[in-house]
Amino acid sequence: MNAAARSGNPFPLREREFVAMMALTQALHALAIDAMLPALGQMALDLNAVDENQRQFVVGIFLFGLGFGSLLPGPLADRFGRRAMLLVCLGFYIVPMVACALVRDFNTLLVLRLVQALGCSGLAVLPATIIRDRFEGDQMARLQSLVTVVFMAVPMLAPLLGQGIMVQFGWRWIFGAMAVMGIAMAIWVWMRLPETLAPENRHNVRLESIALNMAKIVTTRESVGYVFASALMMGSIWGYINSSQQLIAEGLGAGAMFPFVFGVVVAGMAVANFVNARIVSRFGARRVSHCGIFAFIAAAGLQVWLAHSGQQTLWQFASVMSINMALVGFMGANFSAIALQPFGRAAGVASSVQAFIRLVGAAVIGAFIGQAYDGTARPLALALLACGCIVLLLVLFSERGKLFRRVSQPGTVPDPDMIVR
Repeated sequence: MNAAARSGNPFPLREREFVAMMALTQALHALAIDAMLPALGQMALDLNAVDENQRQFVVGIFLFGLGFGSLLPGPLADRFGRRAMLLVCLGFYIVPMVACALVRDFNTLLVLRLVQALGCSGLAVLPATIIRDRFEGDQMARLQSLVTVVFMAVPMLAPLLGQGIMVQFGWRWIFGAMAVMGIAMAIWVWMRLPETLAPENRHNVRLESIALNMAKIVTTRESVGYVFASALMMGSIWGYINSSQQLIAEGLGAGAMFPFVFGVVVAGMAVANFVNARIVSRFGARRVSHCGIFAFIAAAGLQVWLAHSGQQTLWQFASVMSINMALVGFMGANFSAIALQPFGRAAGVASSVQAFIRLVGAAVIGAFIGQAYDGTARPLALALLACGCIVLLLVLFSERGKLFRRVSQPGTVPDPDMIVR
């Protein structure tokens, strides 16, 4: 139950508006990444980036910043509230975006992207924390899936939006458009989102307490395997995103059709999250996500075979990659809900630590996959298969070797185990 309900005040946002707000808040990150993809080649050329794969750093440095920056917003939100921190993060999204539009040097662009990601990283952390304030268990997984359904519409459309802006106005205006969207989101949050953290659950910001809570979070077996599994899944997808413009537009010959092909591939994940939101309450987050692991490994194996056949076509790659993305959709929201479930009173800290592990791990994995690009889909295909197999082992660890369990009333870590004052 949320703070508003406990105080007798109804929560002012209906479910649809709440889902849309949380989804579009997270989607600002997707816009900051995917809208840039069609412009990476021109951006690198105009700013004198020499190495062919150097263009990937415009995306990669942002992902690293998100990971390292995600440690702070959760603990600060546990002390000062979710709404205030969300507005601060939106400010850090908007101002560097304007500066990026004016930059004249490639290295300066990378520095600004890093600063922006560090400051606005809470946009990736806080929505899950806010949802956890109000829901738990399979209901939380259902809401997170609905959020992801709306969220996934953005990466489907973002490359097309970015390409349209670049063709009409130049790549600098992509950053300008993102800044305007950030301002609109800040106004929406300011006017409509109430505080979801109950006063009795506010924590003092003490480094000792944060460190102890973090230690507890990363040693909770029921959670930690899912956190690292999420990092691997996310890393394999980010490896695809890092190299997608080169692989699809150049290696597989899509050319100007790149935004459309990218959108078709991402559509698989959007459909999966829509289906997941409808079935997770019936079958449970564990059963759905565990089935997704085995199907992902099978699809990755097919991708490896096609990549090494020597005759892989654009649409063969896109079709199988869409299946892989869809299966990640059946795992992502469910893994996050399972991992966060043991932590109630320290949901902000838990969300930050878990996001740090997921995002930093995914950034490193994605960078290695992207930099391994050799003009073919082979490095990506092998990485997908390897990540899928390791994910299975990590989930087996957290589940103590027993998959497909249905946990009807998931417990939480006892409050005495967490340092909250």
